[in-house]
Amino acid sequence: MYSVFNESPPSFSIPEISDILDKEYSTHGTVTELYSDRDQNFHVSNGVDEFIIKVSNPAEERSQLDLQEFASKYISRNDPTIKIPKLAGKIFELRRGGKTYLIRLMTYVKGEFLFQANPHTSGSSRLGKFLGRLSRSLEGFDHADAHRKFEWDCRQTDLIYGISEHIVSNKDRNIVDHFLGQFEKSMPALINGLRMSVIHNDGNDHNILVDQEDDIIGIIDFGDMVYTFQSVEPAVGMAYIALKHNDPFKAIASMLKNYHSIFPLQENELASTIYLMCSRLCITVCMSAWRKKLFPNNQYLIISEISAWELLKMMKKEDLDEWSNRLVKYAS
Repeated sequence: MYSVFNESPPSFSIPEISDILDKEYSTHGTVTELYSDRDQNFHVSNGVDEFIIKVSNPAEERSQLDLQEFASKYISRNDPTIKIPKLAGKIFELRRGGKTYLIRLMTYVKGEFLFQANPHTSGSSRLGKFLGRLSRSLEGFDHADAHRKFEWDCRQTDLIYGISEHIVSNKDRNIVDHFLGQFEKSMPALINGLRMSVIHNDGNDHNILVDQEDDIIGIIDFGDMVYTFQSVEPAVGMAYIALKHNDPFKAIASMLKNYHSIFPLQENELASTIYLMCSRLCITVCMSAWRKKLFPNNQYLIISEISAWELLKMMKKEDLDEWSNRLVKYAS
């Protein structure tokens, strides 16, 4: 199936982007390419103003960009203190090599990424509170294009099974099957208490921005937004926090407790997060196995693969039902 995950990302040169800036946006400046997953991003600075120019994957639908723009405006209305990129010019189509590319000029949010912050500061609690604020600012938002089949939605285990076939090792594939089986065993009893909503779905330390005092100020990259369980939002954050700890319970519990303090979750939602977290980790390793075959030169695709496998192997020895009960008690 043709998608943004198996279509080659854009490969525009810096001179081409400079020409686009001049002709389409009547601006110029020093252009620097940034790393990206499936799109192509550039930083632009003219000494006074800074921008991001985004070239979307040719498989990306215009309606997905509309979803991102509507969501960004909704967040800004509800919580203007959350800094997010906004459109700074028109969205236009460019045909090249038989493919259509959607190009946007965006505002630039100054800051460093959370992964660059002081490791001694309380990352888990700060991340939890910030994601809680983000959920609060998105509460009530809906858009038709968020209701989609999407590989990075850890609720959609049928899609995870499909991409798990790209894992070469039977032993490793059995680890993914173990967690998907645990999900299918434990989640049905919780489903009735799980709210559905549109979420950001990628609250990781490469998307969250901090200021010079290491306070979280904003978030970027709205390309993974989806209508799913509300509890997926903290579960995604928990997955990325857990990757950085040999003994992750305290860190993920702290993150969940702080999220819950800002955006209260129901008991079943709290209980669901550990199964959703492990599902997210399964997606991470499956997507890496699949897409590194297609795009072996894109190192960003495997940025979390090794640590995700290590964490999954550790978590396989744990009783997830027990962790679920402990998380509920800790966070409540």
